[in-house]
Amino acid sequence: MTDDVVLAERAYLAQIGVRLHPGEGGPSAVEAALGFALPATPNTVAAGGGGRRALWLGPDEWLVVAEPGAEAALEVELAEALAGGQLGSVVDLSCNRVALDLRGPLAREVLAKGCALDLHPRAFGAGRCAQTLVARAQVILDQLDDAPAFRLLVRPSFADYLAAWLLDAIEESRASSRLSASLRQRSVRATSLNV
Repeated sequence: MTDDVVLAERAYLAQIGVRLHPGEGGPSAVEAALGFALPATPNTVAAGGGGRRALWLGPDEWLVVAEPGAEAALEVELAEALAGGQLGSVVDLSCNRVALDLRGPLAREVLAKGCALDLHPRAFGAGRCAQTLVARAQVILDQLDDAPAFRLLVRPSFADYLAAWLLDAIEESRASSRLSASLRQRSVRATSLNV
């Protein structure tokens, strides 16, 4: 097995949906509980300690993702932050989406086969997220780092389909990469023979 691209399920991540009324003090209360600022720029991610990430989903909506098993405590922590009368809601969505991690040098190429977003690093780099379609499955796409590593959050009913599609796209990308490498070697050999 090569390490050009790896697909793995990241099981049981905590996922807490947060909706806040702007200007009511809710964002600052939630930020104080999280220990970092919620992203205010569309389609960006903020990260804090304990593996917590807040993904911007809309002007008043975020998805807070954390390590497996943290959902109950995180939900209570964020709900208590809003207990002072601020308008907002906190909902445990951990069972609502399956997390698939795709990482390695070919990961961007694999995703591009089924995603209409511009995934070039200039347009979509680490710390970016988007609600989009990959192979016709609705996902939340989160670029975790520049390796690149991506996390796809998909509804459980589409998870098997998307994983199978991604595995096919991985094999196609690997075959294309091997063919390109073979053609480059032939070109180098032909050039060296002509010298």
